[in-house]
Amino acid sequence: MLRTLLGEPPRENEGLLQDAMNAMVETLHKLEREMDKNDDPTHDYRRLEIWTRGLISSIDELEQSAYAAAFFRKKVTTDYIDEMQPQEKSDYARYVYFYKDGFIRLFSLLDKLGTLLNDLYELNTAKVKPHFSYFTVLRQFRYLKVHLELGNKLSDLKEKYKEPLGLLRRRRNTEIHYMNSEMQDDLWQRHRTLHGKIELEDLDKHLKDLADGCEMVFSTVFTVFDYTNKNWRKAKP
Repeated sequence: MLRTLLGEPPRENEGLLQDAMNAMVETLHKLEREMDKNDDPTHDYRRLEIWTRGLISSIDELEQSAYAAAFFRKKVTTDYIDEMQPQEKSDYARYVYFYKDGFIRLFSLLDKLGTLLNDLYELNTAKVKPHFSYFTVLRQFRYLKVHLELGNKLSDLKEKYKEPLGLLRRRRNTEIHYMNSEMQDDLWQRHRTLHGKIELEDLDKHLKDLADGCEMVFSTVFTVFDYTNKNWRKAKP
C-alpha cells in the first residue's frame, strides 16, 4: 500500500519475509482443514486463525513502515534542522514518523506473537506476569522445560540481535513513556553545546537498527510457524 502511495512498484516478497509469510499461510491452511473436519466447537482453531491472520497483517505493516522510513531518509541531505528548506523539513518529519511507527510496530508484533505462543503451547505465562511480553513468554519454555528446541532457537535469535533490539526498545520506551524519541537526541546535544545548532541524529544508524530488528522479527516468525507446521505434520500425518 505505502509503495503505491510513494509511486513505487508493489513489493515482491523474498528472503526472510517470504519464508515467514509462507510458513504462516501453511499454518492457516492447516487450521482451516481442522475447522472443516470438526466444526471447532470450542473455537480454539478459529482463535489461532484470527491471530495468525493478524500477524500476517502486522508483519506486512512493519515492512512497509521500515521501507517508507528508508525512502524519506534518502531525501534528507542537510545535517542541521535549522538549515533545512521547508520541503526537506517535511521529508524529515515523514522519515521520523515512519521510523517511529516501525519500532513501535516491531515490539507490538513480537508481543502478539507471544500471545499466540502462550496459547498454542499452553505456557501459562499470565501466572508469572499478568501483562506479559514476548520476552516473558520466551523464558517460559526453559522454565517449564517444554518445546526446548523451539525455545532455544528463539533465544538464540534474541541474543543474535541483542544490541539493535536493546537500542530500539529504549527508543520505544522513551517515545511511549517520556518524550518524542528524536527529541531525546536534541536534549543530549543541548547539554553538550548549549547554544549551538542541533545536528540531526544518526539517521543511517537508526535505520540499520530498525532493519536488523525487522530481520530478527522475520526470522522469529518463520521459526515459530515452521516448527509448528512440522509438529503438526508429525501429529496429524
